[in-house]
Amino acid sequence: MPLPDLTPDDRSRYEWQMWVPGVGEEGQRKLKASTVLISRVGGLGGLVALELAAAGVGRLILAHGGTLKPADLNRQLLQTTDHIGQPRIDSILRRLRDLNPTLILEGHPSNITPDLAEALVPQADIIVDAAPLFQERLTLNDAAMRHRKPMVECAMHNLEASVTTFIPGRTGCLRCYVPEVPASWTRQFPVFGAVSGTAACLGAMEVIKLITGIGEPLAGHLLTIDHSTARSRSIKLPHRPDCPSCS
Repeated sequence: MPLPDLTPDDRSRYEWQMWVPGVGEEGQRKLKASTVLISRVGGLGGLVALELAAAGVGRLILAHGGTLKPADLNRQLLQTTDHIGQPRIDSILRRLRDLNPTLILEGHPSNITPDLAEALVPQADIIVDAAPLFQERLTLNDAAMRHRKPMVECAMHNLEASVTTFIPGRTGCLRCYVPEVPASWTRQFPVFGAVSGTAACLGAMEVIKLITGIGEPLAGHLLTIDHSTARSRSIKLPHRPDCPSCS
C-alpha cells in the first residue's frame, strides 16, 4: 500500500522532526500511515498517546475504562479537574484532538479483555502495553504474539521506570519473562507522574523507531531507570523455547 502524502500543514507541523537524520519525508509518511494500539491511557499510556499524536502517527486505538478520580490527577495529564467522575476515555479523546485535529482516534471505554484484545490487535501495526495489572498485560502479550505484532512494554513502580520491546520471531515475549500473574501484585502502588512520564517518553520513542526505522529498538532488552539515583541499566530478557505464547 502506498504511503500517504503529506499536506502543507503536515510539513509545517513536523518540519523539525523531519530534520532528524533518517526520518525525512518518507519517515513522516510512515508515521502518518501507522496505527498504534495503546492499552490503558493513564499516567503512562496517556503520555505515550500524547507524544505519538504530537509526532504525527496517523491513527491511535485506545482502550481505557473507568471514571476519573482525584487520585488520578497527579499523573494522568490528559485529564482535567473538572472531569472528575466522568469517563476517562472522553477526556483522553478530547485532549488528543485538541493537540492534533487530523489524528484518527478510536476510543474504547473498557480495559483489555481477551475478546477486546482479539478484536483490536489485528488492526494495529504496533501495540503499546501500559496496563497496571499483569492480567491485562499477559492477555495483550498473547494476542500480540499470536498476530505477530511488535509490542512495546512500558512500566513503572515507585521511582523505577522500565521499557522493553518484543518483536515476534526476533525476541521472546512478556510471558517468557513473567510466565504468570505475580501473586503479590496489586493495582495500587507508589507513583510520581514524572516517573510515569519517563517510561512513556522512552516507550513512545520505541514506537517511532519501529515505524521509521531510525536507531535501534530495545528488542528483548529491558531498560530500567532508577530515579532515586538517576542510574540506568539494561538486561537481556529470556527467550524461552517452550513459551506457550511466542515459541
